[in-house]
Amino acid sequence: MAVAFVTMAVGVTARTAFSLLFPPILDEFGWERGVTAGAFSFGFLVSAALSPFVGRLMDTRGPRVVIELGVGLLAAGSMLATLVREPWHLYLTLGVLAGVGSNCLGYGGQALYLPNWFVRRRGLAMSIAYAGAGAGSIVLLPWLQTVIAHAGWRAACWNLGLVVLVVLAPLNLLLRHRPEDLGLAPDGNRTSRDDSGEHRPATHVVDAAWVAIDWTLGRAVRTARFWWIGVGYFLGLFAWYAVQVHQTKYLVEIGFSATDAARALGLVSLVAVPGQIGLGHLSDRIGREWVWMIGNVGFALCFVLLLWLRHAPTPALLHLMVVSQGTLGYGLVSVLGAIPAEIFQGRHYGTILGTLMLGAIAGGAAGPWVTGAIHDATGSYTLAFWIGIGGSALSAVAIWLAAPRRVRAVAGRGR
Repeated sequence: MAVAFVTMAVGVTARTAFSLLFPPILDEFGWERGVTAGAFSFGFLVSAALSPFVGRLMDTRGPRVVIELGVGLLAAGSMLATLVREPWHLYLTLGVLAGVGSNCLGYGGQALYLPNWFVRRRGLAMSIAYAGAGAGSIVLLPWLQTVIAHAGWRAACWNLGLVVLVVLAPLNLLLRHRPEDLGLAPDGNRTSRDDSGEHRPATHVVDAAWVAIDWTLGRAVRTARFWWIGVGYFLGLFAWYAVQVHQTKYLVEIGFSATDAARALGLVSLVAVPGQIGLGHLSDRIGREWVWMIGNVGFALCFVLLLWLRHAPTPALLHLMVVSQGTLGYGLVSVLGAIPAEIFQGRHYGTILGTLMLGAIAGGAAGPWVTGAIHDATGSYTLAFWIGIGGSALSAVAIWLAAPRRVRAVAGRGR
């Protein structure tokens, strides 16, 4: 848990930092916003294409190989970004290398193995690990903004790459795939072995026939539940990263200082820590669908407040936007791994989740690019933000239709 927390703190924040790098890169090169933000999106697309292979690698080689691969790629992308002179340089470094590396380290990578360690309090445990992203942002983003202000964005990239390499490379040698690798059991409970020799912890099974199936990727993709999760994840991550990448520039344009805009990005991560932990715990009591819906309500409200801020750029509305985005919206990640784990738990879970993350990562790629392209075409973010609102609503509906509650009940609702 502690290793995952620190890895999230550094790995995810290194990717979030693109929002701080975005304005000075635009100022230096004068490229179109769609082109510049497209580097972030392109990295997500490449990550999406590789996600099933990462899941398969997790199933066969375990988290140490996957996470250390991510460390090397993210560090290389950040440090090589200091050599950027052309758009394709940006796409290769902060796009592909940093994007794929961060995906291995971040929410998707951690979701591939953390559910193996927890069953009864899966939502709470994963939300605590994921809260590391918020904690890291509180520390690293203000520091990076200071480096950018005094030494430029290239120096910030170099220093960030060093932090990733020095902190995460030795730490993640401690990782193991399953608690059984250390002679332990999920949640610290005793387990029994089935005929295949695998440990089977007690769970609140609702649909015994569904759970009895050995879920392979081939079987999973032939179910409606698989596709509803994919749609929900695509739209949820679309909204998330559309806000995250463009928020800083938007706030500066409507009248806030660069310092206030950067501080808002950091505050989002600050309020996300209690929000993620609280919503993760709540998901263990009332169900994963409710928490996914709450997260999408948070992003929809965030878009509404951003539109309102153009007409009334007040600190009160800014802080309300921060709370809706961080405390509620970021709560999505507390159930990102738990939703498919409840439905497709088994030996091939990593491969299935890795394929599902195609939808999530594709959404994360589309959000910044579509938002930037719409701004370039219309001169405004208004239409893009309304698209984000509609996408958030549809994302919530999709996860209700996937219905993990009908396969396994959470601890708070188990019989």
